[in-house]
Amino acid sequence: MSDMEPLLAAEGVGHVYAGGQLGCADVSFQLYPGEILGVVGESGSGKSTLLACLSGAIRPEMGQVRFDVGRQGLRDVYALSEPERRMLMRTEWGMVHQNPRDGLRMNVSAGGNVGERMMNVGARHYGQIRTEALDWLNRVEIAPERIDHLPRTFSGGMQQRVQIARILVSKPRLVFMDEPTGGLDVSVQARLLDLLRGLVRDLGVAAVVVTHDLAVVRLLSDRLMVMQGGRVVETGLTDRVLDDPQHPYSQLLVSSVLQA
Repeated sequence: MSDMEPLLAAEGVGHVYAGGQLGCADVSFQLYPGEILGVVGESGSGKSTLLACLSGAIRPEMGQVRFDVGRQGLRDVYALSEPERRMLMRTEWGMVHQNPRDGLRMNVSAGGNVGERMMNVGARHYGQIRTEALDWLNRVEIAPERIDHLPRTFSGGMQQRVQIARILVSKPRLVFMDEPTGGLDVSVQARLLDLLRGLVRDLGVAAVVVTHDLAVVRLLSDRLMVMQGGRVVETGLTDRVLDDPQHPYSQLLVSSVLQA
């Protein structure tokens, strides 16, 4: 990928919370179009803080997060205006939350949730919006007759699938995923991961996936970063890191999964 321009570049990103608690420190990487980066670590490892810094939720105290905005090339996300950052999240970025209630409007129908995202990128014709919303709900295995049902009437797994349809319908260039299968039954997790992998690969979307579940990153990610105490302790191709971890903490993570 050396001949390609990165889509997202983190350079020495760090954040310290009030009271001196370290969130993350000196995190650097480049993410290329169509590439999926997994970030793993136990609770408190810094992965959620890093995701917040990357996605515009927390302004990092150190370093830069740059995104390819088109003709202007890579620009510092936090040098953009607040409206510009909001527009990125509504159009070229997407966030798949662990709790789909954080990513859906629960008082708006499933089709309406998908349609709203389409309107963010310029769709205006009601018939076309409804037809495409129906197509996307079908892609994520939501029955056509449920298009006008409210998400609160759906199971957790169905809500997550509606959230995925809502995000991917606009064909974003970059998606952030925060524990995308957390809280779901194992059988539901497996089906959702297969679905998500297929959709993301088909669209050529770049993604950052934060999780504590190594099975999730093995299935979804091309490259893996292992975090401990707010810092990256190992990085590399996903299969290499999981099959032959070099850092003692990575070895502990992998062995704990194998012994579970």
